[in-house]
Amino acid sequence: MSHHDAHHLPSSDKHQPAQHELLSGPQILPRRLRPNMTVAELLDEQFQAYNAARLHEAARLYAEKMLAPEQDVTIGLTMAGALTPAGLGGCILTLMEYGFIDFIISTGANLYHDMHYALAMSLHRGDFRLDDTMLQEEGIIRIYDILFKDKVLLDTDAFVRECLKSLPNRPISTSELHHHLGTQLLKAGVKPEYSVLAQAAAWDVPIYTSSPGDSSIGMNVARNALDGSQLTLDPLADVNETTAIVHHATRNGVIILGGGSPKNFYLQTQPQLWEVLGINKGGHDYFIQITADAPHWGGLSGATPSEAVSWGKIKPDQLRDTVVIYGDSTIALPLIATYAISKVQPRTRRALFARRAELLQQLQEAYEAGKEVRP
Repeated sequence: MSHHDAHHLPSSDKHQPAQHELLSGPQILPRRLRPNMTVAELLDEQFQAYNAARLHEAARLYAEKMLAPEQDVTIGLTMAGALTPAGLGGCILTLMEYGFIDFIISTGANLYHDMHYALAMSLHRGDFRLDDTMLQEEGIIRIYDILFKDKVLLDTDAFVRECLKSLPNRPISTSELHHHLGTQLLKAGVKPEYSVLAQAAAWDVPIYTSSPGDSSIGMNVARNALDGSQLTLDPLADVNETTAIVHHATRNGVIILGGGSPKNFYLQTQPQLWEVLGINKGGHDYFIQITADAPHWGGLSGATPSEAVSWGKIKPDQLRDTVVIYGDSTIALPLIATYAISKVQPRTRRALFARRAELLQQLQEAYEAGKEVRP
C-alpha cells in the first residue's frame, strides 16, 4: 500500500500497531559520560531524544544507508547561509576527499568567501556586540561574529576578474565557472588545500549556484559584461546538468544545509524529470536536512520531506529514510561528518564534472525516446 493510499482508507482499515510494536525502539538509558569519548560513541550513546535523536538518526542514515556500497547512492550537498566564512568548509573538504559528496549546489556567497582561504586572506573570530558604525569607519566587515578587512573583498574581486579573462566569451554553466576558479586557485592560491572550490576542481566535483547573480562572483561577471564581454552564466545549463546527474544515478540522496534556493534546485530535478521531461524516476531516495526554519511559515526552507512527496520530489515509500534536524549547520554537520568518516571507509570519487557531457547525452536520449510514446 502506498503512502498516498493510506490517507484515503477508513481508520478501521488501518493497521493499528500493538503495544509491543509501539515500544520496540531502543530503551532510553541515562548512560554516563567518559573522558575522551569519540564523536561516534557520543552520538550512539547520548543522543537519544528530541533533536539529538534526529541528529543521531541522520548520522546513521548517512553512514549506514547513503554510504553503503551496495546502495550506490549519488550524494548531493546543498549549502545556504554564510557557512564557509565560519570555517565549515573543512567538513565539506573532508567529505569530498572521502568520496562522500558527489556534487554541490551552493549560494554564490559561500563559494566567494571560500576563496579567501586559498588566497591566504584572514577571517577572524570576533564579538557580535561590536558597534557596526565603528567597524565601517575602521574598514572591517562583520558576518555576525566573524570579522575581516574590507580589503579581503576588494582583493578577492580582483582575483575573480583576472580569472574571468581566461574563460570563453560565451554563456557557460556555473559548474564550468566554479571549476575554472578552482583550477586557478590550485595554480595561484597560497593555501588551495583550504578551499572547497580548489579541491572540488582537483577531484572533479561539480559545483552549481542556482542564483548566480546573487553574490560577489556574479557581480564581477556583471562588471565584465559592462567591459564588453559576452561571458554569461547560464542557469538553464545548470538545470540540465543537475537533472542529468540525478537521472543517471542508481539512487539519489541529499544533505541540505539550511534550505533556500539551493535546496529547491536539487529537489526540483525529480519534477524536471517526470513533470517536464516525462521521465519518471519516482523521486529522491534519501533526505537529510539541517534547518532553523519551521514548516508553518510556508517557506521552502522549512518544508518537510512529507510535503516534498506531493511534488514527486521524494519517493513515498522512502519517507522512513528522511530526517530533519532543527538546529544549526555549524553544530550538526561536523558531528555527522565525523560520525561518517569514523564508521565508513572512503568511496571511489565519482568525478562527475568530467562526465557531464556523457550524462547530458544520456538525458537527451531518454527524453527523445520518451517523446515517441508521449502525445
